[in-house]
Amino acid sequence: MSGIAGMAAPHAKTRVEAMLDKLAHRSRAGRTVTEYEGATVGAVWGAAQPHSARCGGQECGVDDVLGGARRARARLVGDRLVLERDPFGVAPLYYAHTADGCLCFASEVKALLELSRVVHELPPGSRYDGQDLRPDLDWQAPTTAWAAQTPSSHTAATPVDHRPETAAAPVIAAGLLERLNAAVTSGLQSGGGEVGTWLSGGLDSSAITALVRPHVRELHTFVAGLAGAPDLEHARLVAEYLKTTHHEVVVSPRELIAALPRVIYHLESFDALLVRSSITNFLAAERAAEYVPAVFSGEGGDELFAGYEYLRSVPAAQLAAELLDITGRLHNTALQRVDRSAAAHGLVAHVPFLDPAVADYALRIPPEYKLHDGVEKWILRQAVERLLPDAVLRRRKAKFWEGAGVGEQLADHAEASITDDDFRRERRLPNGWELNTKEELLYWRIFREHFGPLEELSWMGRTKGAPQAA
Repeated sequence: MSGIAGMAAPHAKTRVEAMLDKLAHRSRAGRTVTEYEGATVGAVWGAAQPHSARCGGQECGVDDVLGGARRARARLVGDRLVLERDPFGVAPLYYAHTADGCLCFASEVKALLELSRVVHELPPGSRYDGQDLRPDLDWQAPTTAWAAQTPSSHTAATPVDHRPETAAAPVIAAGLLERLNAAVTSGLQSGGGEVGTWLSGGLDSSAITALVRPHVRELHTFVAGLAGAPDLEHARLVAEYLKTTHHEVVVSPRELIAALPRVIYHLESFDALLVRSSITNFLAAERAAEYVPAVFSGEGGDELFAGYEYLRSVPAAQLAAELLDITGRLHNTALQRVDRSAAAHGLVAHVPFLDPAVADYALRIPPEYKLHDGVEKWILRQAVERLLPDAVLRRRKAKFWEGAGVGEQLADHAEASITDDDFRRERRLPNGWELNTKEELLYWRIFREHFGPLEELSWMGRTKGAPQAA
């Protein structure tokens, strides 16, 4: 993934270079810093050069372009630095103010902490000019389903104009497949060169892999998990069916634990379920970086098409709203995992399910086509039924860490490492949050070693439905 950083100050190249040093892992191909009268902006980029630095008339700035679409950008409008982020928050963007009030921004929190300990996440679909935070009505994305919340909320986007598709299921399925194909093609055209996919063997990653496969001579697929993990078996099945060049990263429990400091540093989170799901993703990305500059991910499929088991218990009349809610939480949870796992190794990650045209269409599909006769993601299964083996089409959703075989390995390690007294004494954080489990305390300790005891954590997402302390 590429990254951007900068300040609303001229002649600040030294400080912006220091910020980019903190983002150096996001770069494979290069970096640049440009000084303007009202700002100093910089970028690092991966395999291709997915950014532009320009100045013309009243507008100067850096665009961060991922998968052919503007995702996060900073630009000078008149004499004011303006920050903008896409409606789903696929690309990260954070901001802070220095002690003398200067606005600064970066793609990761770690690049801002030497300038300010009070960091904010720019909400998806919003614009900030250093004073006013408001919906970004000029964002160029073909979606009618999302607009920013009130500027003070610092939360994800919410739906507007959510009108259902009324065609028959086969027509809807065909429309979905057409849009997914277009999103995959766009990602391939923007990246160039070889590509891979993160392939867990679940429906979402398998569908994306099947759509990518016809477009490339050789497709590399990557999966990570403990020996005997379900994901390893199912990914192998899909790889053989689609004739990919498949790579398995088989890790031991000790290797999982050893990876925690690196994962938490890049992830910038101690949320227990997010860390769990990130470890094998991180290790698969590390292997992928040895072979390809870009990967495709199936992230977003569960949220858009009702893939989670708990959704079966949600009343039918509330299902659409619940899907919108969990999709709106992706920006600082699962999408953060995708971004940081890829960026830690200089990879570009494409997420076709969250292509604006795909997501807009998916949000208008009636929920009864998503959870249909007890089958989750039914309409997606219909769309890709000719592309995948029956065993994959019938596979039920497993939690990311369960499919990878992580299970309770990390929770058991935390239980053995942290006493009940330690948990009672340390579970309340400086900002007033209470940690849910000993596992989360373990991760908080590692997080604190990297970043110090931050009191402002509003930029950090917490997984909905995370387990609570007993």
